[in-house]
Amino acid sequence: MVERLVPDGLWEIFQDVAPEPPIRIFVATSGCTWRQLPPIFGASWQTVHRRFADWSTARVWAKLHRVVLDRLGVNGELDWSRCAIDSVSVRAVKGGRLTGPNPTDRGKLGSKLHVICDRNGLPISVGISGANLHDSQALISLMRGIPPIRSRFGPRRRRPARLHADKGYDFDHLRGWLRRRQIVPRIARRGIEPSDRLGRHRWVVERTISWLNGCRRLHRRYERKAEHFLAFVGIACTLICYRRAVQV
Repeated sequence: MVERLVPDGLWEIFQDVAPEPPIRIFVATSGCTWRQLPPIFGASWQTVHRRFADWSTARVWAKLHRVVLDRLGVNGELDWSRCAIDSVSVRAVKGGRLTGPNPTDRGKLGSKLHVICDRNGLPISVGISGANLHDSQALISLMRGIPPIRSRFGPRRRRPARLHADKGYDFDHLRGWLRRRQIVPRIARRGIEPSDRLGRHRWVVERTISWLNGCRRLHRRYERKAEHFLAFVGIACTLICYRRAVQV
């Protein structure tokens, strides 16, 4: 059970952004239900869930992710030369907002997790939608969701030099939107070039999604409230970034 706890260093950072004294939980990484929370944590599962819900509403997890991204940026660990975007669908067990019929899962209700990562595979922007949303419709909002991250030298940064994507994002209006923001689109063209031609750059985002799947709570969406599921996504992204930060 110890390996499922939040690392001490990350917990210290969390205490700086939490609105009240925290109680350590391990629901996100273990995938257990709230009722299965061990009594060793010193509070009832109802109390822990209520606090989790309050922090989710206050966007504490997004703030924590941004703080860790800032630390990586200051240390020069974020590579903005190439970013990649992709998505993965998960089944929504209890339904709720931002769910929809999954065309790859016999129309069963699901949600889609969208990710943008840097060249090293570190997630810098995430979002969720219904599983029936076309990948291309999430690109602009996900790019706008990249926070202004501190740099080792110079001002904060939020735009990569290039963005790699598969054929699902092959639309002229997306290429134009990226170019107007001085971002070079590297998107596979339908019927012209295979997606695997860009695989030497896009594989990092597939690895990032694999890392996110290491957070067992993301294997299925059990939360009816979209902000609660997004909170678990934020926790997983923060853990990925923090592990990179402590390796420096």
